[in-house]
Amino acid sequence: MSGESDSSRRYVGEASVRTAGLATLGGISFLAHPQRVLGANDRVRVAVCGIRGQGFQHVEEYSRLPNVEVAAVCDVDENIIRWRLDHMDRMGLPKPAVFKDPRRVMEDKSVDAVSIATPNHWHVLIGIWACQAGKDVYCEKPCSHHWWEGQQLVRATEKYNRIVQHGTNSRSNAAVREGIQKLREGVIGDVYLARGLCFNGRNTIGHAPVEPVPEGVNYELWTGPAPKREFTRNRFHYNWHWFWDYGNGDAGNQGIHQMDVARWGLGVKYPIKVSAMGGHFMFDDDQQTPNTLSCAFEFDGMGKHKMLEFEVRHWFTNHEAGIGTPGFGVAIPGFMGAPKAYEKLPTESGTVGDIFYGSKGYMAIDNEDAGEGQSYRTWLGREQVPGPRATREGNNWANFIDCLRSRRKEDLNAPIEEGHMSCTLVHLANTSYRLGRTLHFDPEKHQVIGDEEANRLLRGTYSEPFVVPEKV
Repeated sequence: MSGESDSSRRYVGEASVRTAGLATLGGISFLAHPQRVLGANDRVRVAVCGIRGQGFQHVEEYSRLPNVEVAAVCDVDENIIRWRLDHMDRMGLPKPAVFKDPRRVMEDKSVDAVSIATPNHWHVLIGIWACQAGKDVYCEKPCSHHWWEGQQLVRATEKYNRIVQHGTNSRSNAAVREGIQKLREGVIGDVYLARGLCFNGRNTIGHAPVEPVPEGVNYELWTGPAPKREFTRNRFHYNWHWFWDYGNGDAGNQGIHQMDVARWGLGVKYPIKVSAMGGHFMFDDDQQTPNTLSCAFEFDGMGKHKMLEFEVRHWFTNHEAGIGTPGFGVAIPGFMGAPKAYEKLPTESGTVGDIFYGSKGYMAIDNEDAGEGQSYRTWLGREQVPGPRATREGNNWANFIDCLRSRRKEDLNAPIEEGHMSCTLVHLANTSYRLGRTLHFDPEKHQVIGDEEANRLLRGTYSEPFVVPEKV
């Protein structure tokens, strides 16, 4: 997040918030504003919180949709704000209102929706504030930094009757949706196992010394709910993903997409047993989260025993089931039964996607096929005869805006309830890894059985005044 001063808006500090009666810090809850009823032709005004990386994709996506305006941006880094405002100006977009503090966004009654692309440790608090302020929410993945707070966001969604979309974009991809429907129809028979693959060639982040906070950065506000630490470049832009204070490793960064698709395809909700092991191999650097991780989840899905496996690899690796190879969504001469096999397959891209195994064959879903969208392919029978396949695109932001207008939560492709269930897998796997033991989860009581240390990790801790409220 970042921000810069604006003559039409006054930055209000914490003391003013306390006296204004708009929030109770330590469990901040905003007075809900009346909802603006939007007609089909009314302009939807969106505020984007966090615009350095993925957040600017939000800006670009909304700017392409009819009758949608990025009316406000919010970030704690004034340098990023200046850069992105210049970018928006060159795109011909209207100049947005500028905020440094997300609490100020909630006070703007002209904002209809808040789109969250901050570091993970801010997702839930901003999401709850937006719900309390009567605004709909698009929340980047993972929707939560700690498992418990994800529950709180779901509760806020229900209490304030908000439209809340999770940023697991595959849910809106036409090819992935078709592939999941094919699984439901039995194209590969009885599906008993899914594998999520997150193989990215990530390099070392090295060591970064403690240094003064860069000019124009409100580091105290960036830290927010997280523990207070001295500033280093590795704990800031992007590399925060690899520190437990702010991120969830690659399981919660890229891997949440693959875990979500795997769970979706299996047709299951919460696991009953989780085991994860791995480590931070090869590199001597500041990273805390594992760069190699193998996870196993056991489900009791409607009386049927099912398994989900998930794996992170960080360096050199092979492709699997063609995922990551160019032209995955179309027939590749010499690959998977086609004539004239290649001597070797291209290895330039990562291997990021899902594989489903059934009684009659298997299906692979690629995260992206050479910029053409996502793809699925099937191979049937012992001979692995090529079956149905497709490559298509989709738009999670467009689906969100459509549902914001219609107020039909049931039409959301990636509702926050589903996002929270998939994030549960991330949090349980990371907790199992950090504690070095298998966890037994009770889907009814929503807790790890007989392991208070695990439950404390899943609960998380917060720094005043940025505390996720017990009661939303």
